[in-house]
Amino acid sequence: MFEPNASAASAANAESIAENIRAAILEHRLAPGAKLTEAQLCEVFAVKRGTVRHALAQLSNERLVDLEPNRGAFVASPSLQEVHEVFEMRRIIELAVVERIALGHGTRRLKSISATIGKERRAYESHDFSAWIRLSGEFHTELASLTGNTVLCDCLSGLVARSTLISALYESLGRSSCSFEDHEAILAALDSGDAAQAADLMAQHLRDVELKMLERPARGAVDLKEVFARPGEREKVLDE
Repeated sequence: MFEPNASAASAANAESIAENIRAAILEHRLAPGAKLTEAQLCEVFAVKRGTVRHALAQLSNERLVDLEPNRGAFVASPSLQEVHEVFEMRRIIELAVVERIALGHGTRRLKSISATIGKERRAYESHDFSAWIRLSGEFHTELASLTGNTVLCDCLSGLVARSTLISALYESLGRSSCSFEDHEAILAALDSGDAAQAADLMAQHLRDVELKMLERPARGAVDLKEVFARPGEREKVLDE
């Protein structure tokens, strides 16, 4: 017999698992190529295999996870061609974003962006690299949100997520090519209403981010219990 409440709970659980995996990827706790073992995910999240499969299918649609027949699920490993394609699309979208904002769409709400850059700087200075990486992406997505164009925001959010995945593959741990100093300069140009300078700074920033990425092999096996443990629990797992 069909149970709508059970079905809704399963969908909510799948979304929650997808969000946890997505966050682990974006914060570089899960490296490209890492195997996402269904049995271990079921144990970590205390759910049935169907729920885990639904979450992995969702992440596959976002191109954050590769589902390989007879092998299982893996965190996606973008090629250099994908790097160029992702950043080409980001330049097209983000230059339109800064131009629209500089012309008056959202300039009154730039203080919220300044606050994000402040958090980004503090995360870097405190060596909280996971937060720093996440916040560097949020600068771009929050800037786009000021345009009020939800389709544009959804598109850019996906590209930023894939960019962060790319950085996990091509950058050294504890580095980020997305500079908060560049973000401050872009924000200053927007605040002054200089659309041309803001566009030039954003274009150069995105070119620098793309060029600074270093080719690195994907890291090996990962303990999913450790990845998804709370900070205090993570220390216990490491001691075992």
